[in-house]
Amino acid sequence: MILIIRLIINTLALLGIAYLVPGISVDNFITALIVALVLGLINALVLPLIKLLTLPINILTLGLFSFAVNVLVFWLVSVFVPGFTVGGIIEAIIGALILSVVAWLTNIFFKK
Repeated sequence: MILIIRLIINTLALLGIAYLVPGISVDNFITALIVALVLGLINALVLPLIKLLTLPINILTLGLFSFAVNVLVFWLVSVFVPGFTVGGIIEAIIGALILSVVAWLTNIFFKK
């Protein structure tokens, strides 16, 4: 149940990001739901491996490279999901930052 609530919160956050950031667009709620689902799957399955492979550079940058990886994942999802577009790198940075803050607050609120 908590997983579905988190998915809906991320979907609403994506719709809010598309409304606030001029270079990001989401066609409709279903597209935002698909984007949230794909981001969640990538974060759960692929991101741990990527962070393990980039551990040396992550240590050198004191963890800031993790944010760069999140930005790249955010942009990459826009390439694969039709109806979700990210205009450029600045928009991807802003969108990933907002989505990261929402996910962080959601994790704090739904901590077991």
